Amino acid sequence: MTSNRNIDAARKYHNGTKHSYLSVRMHPHFLDWENKPLLFKIYPTLEVMRLPRDFRATGVAALSAISAPAVPATVDSIPDLETLAQLLFFSAGVTRSRKFEGGETFFRAAACTGALYEIELYVVCGDLPGLAAGVYHYGVAESGLRELRKGDFREALVKATNGESSTTHAPIILICTGTYWRNAWKYRSRTYRHFGWDNGTLLANTLAVSAAQGFPARIVGGFVDREINALLDLDTRREVALWLVPVGFAASPAISPSPALQPLRLATVPYSKTEMDYPAMRQIHEASSLALPEEVEVWRRAASAGGDLDPARPANSESPERLNPKLPRDTVEQVILRRGSTRKFSNDPITLLQLSTALDLATSSIPADFLSPHVPFLNDLYVVVNSVVGLDAGAYFYDRRTRKLELLKKGAFRDKARYLGLEQDLPGDAAADIFFLADLEKILERLGNRGYRAAQLEAGIIGGKLYLAAYAQRFGASGLTFYDDDVASFFSPHSKGKSAIFLVALGKSAKAIAAS
Repeated sequence: MTSNRNIDAARKYHNGTKHSYLSVRMHPHFLDWENKPLLFKIYPTLEVMRLPRDFRATGVAALSAISAPAVPATVDSIPDLETLAQLLFFSAGVTRSRKFEGGETFFRAAACTGALYEIELYVVCGDLPGLAAGVYHYGVAESGLRELRKGDFREALVKATNGESSTTHAPIILICTGTYWRNAWKYRSRTYRHFGWDNGTLLANTLAVSAAQGFPARIVGGFVDREINALLDLDTRREVALWLVPVGFAASPAISPSPALQPLRLATVPYSKTEMDYPAMRQIHEASSLALPEEVEVWRRAASAGGDLDPARPANSESPERLNPKLPRDTVEQVILRRGSTRKFSNDPITLLQLSTALDLATSSIPADFLSPHVPFLNDLYVVVNSVVGLDAGAYFYDRRTRKLELLKKGAFRDKARYLGLEQDLPGDAAADIFFLADLEKILERLGNRGYRAAQLEAGIIGGKLYLAAYAQRFGASGLTFYDDDVASFFSPHSKGKSAIFLVALGKSAKAIAAS
């Protein structure tokens, strides 16, 4: 058995990685640019199979895709190679690059803290149209697949998830992993929080694109960690499996017994000349791991059990643009290609309609095994409104069940938002700042340390949806870090007992204003 139920581990990690006014001054960190990690995982001894880039347009508006209910898993839906390539590219692919003196910057489909892109994607599949059964690594640099293992290994994932239904019926299972050093180079021990945020923004794209393609997709966190890591032959001191995403549906899956696992011992290109270890990250991961199928079953029962929240709000059966024909109809592909992370906001306002649209659609239901109709969400959203036409400046609580903003205190809080966001200008200049807070004690009591992974991931997914909703409406977004306890204190007494998890600033880009 693991120590997943020893929730002191999550408490210790969370408290030990808090930012405060004093901590950032007592423990300054200076970046060693000569030792910056390589941003791609590369297997130099394996040939790469280039993926098609001439994608079929879905024609689905981004605002519809990010809020679409889960595609029913009732009829056979088997992705082909082109569909898989499209899903991978719009989840994690390089969308554009910019050369500068001494190098080149690569921009990817999903936002990532520090643009360090520590999340890797792997594919486990049966025989698909255009692709043989196997275990593959998605090579982002080349937009291609490298085959790690030949054969159908889906049965290994079914066993690792203790027979989880969507995994059992999936033609494709994506595996998301986190690479410690690539993010820890800048963010040190706090990186394990970033795993959730950065994996979440990526999966927001994955869910939106799969919905636009008409394929069911679900996020699965209940699995035996050791078995997934062994399938990918990961060096778990450096890289670990985080989440599974079954895609598609086969009513009668012909899954044969998986071939015997043999160590791969494949060479990879080093990320840096030297790597620094931050043990706190590995300790919280190990403490949140599951070792036996029985533990997976306990996780699944706890995740589906009733909570003290009202049932999830009913999903809108109509698409957003049908309910409001004035909403932009740019497709999900167009918005992902346009998306960036705003580096400087103007002080110009957005409208109440724009803010409420972003909040409403971004908080639509997420198909994940750690959420249920009884416990439909883990994070609460608090908003600092700086400049929104039709809404008084002040601090608000967004009730996800009623889709209403509740005024907590009225006033101009730009300077306070700037301070809470680690004294950065972005949250002070933004039109609105969305702070994610969660009752970690309730989450940990229900899900154990693994619930900490889930809380961070859910925040990242909603944050990713906010990015897409913002760029679909032609304004900007940026994910940020914060002074933990000061955030909770600012929204008190309403936020009593809650911990700060994430921050997303929304507003108009100063660059876009200058160019107009």
